[in-house]
Amino acid sequence: MEDKIQETGGSTNEVSTSEDLKAIKAEFEEEKRAKAAAEAALAEKDKRIAELQASLNVVQQAGEAAATELSQVKEAQAKAVSKYLKAARALHSTIPEGVIVGQTIEEIDASVEKAKAIADAVKATLEAQAKEAKVPAGAPARGEISLEGLSPREKIAAGIMSLRGTQ
Repeated sequence: MEDKIQETGGSTNEVSTSEDLKAIKAEFEEEKRAKAAAEAALAEKDKRIAELQASLNVVQQAGEAAATELSQVKEAQAKAVSKYLKAARALHSTIPEGVIVGQTIEEIDASVEKAKAIADAVKATLEAQAKEAKVPAGAPARGEISLEGLSPREKIAAGIMSLRGTQ
């Protein structure tokens, strides 16, 4: 019986070994496929990373260009506002320079309007005061000549002139 067991055991081991070998080969093939799939996915991700980095570089360059352009636009705006301020001051020469101020065109326009309102109020006040102290146009009516301070000869000449004027 031992012979039978050995034979069966021996063949069972061989069958097991053959089946185990097939299973191991199948696992190995499965692992190879999984490894190939992982490598393909990794290569795809590396490709996507490279694309995204290239896109990021393009966006960064565009951002830098936009920042440079913005700086230039701000500088041009500052020059334009400065020229506008000078023009507004020149246009409204009756308003003191210190009254027309601003960092933007809107602020300058607002200060000009405010200055005009102040100037109009002052003008109206001055006109009202001028009307109150109105002096009639022309020379005043003639009155008698004051003889005070005249020499006797001048007094006699004035008397003769007045006689001639009444005759």
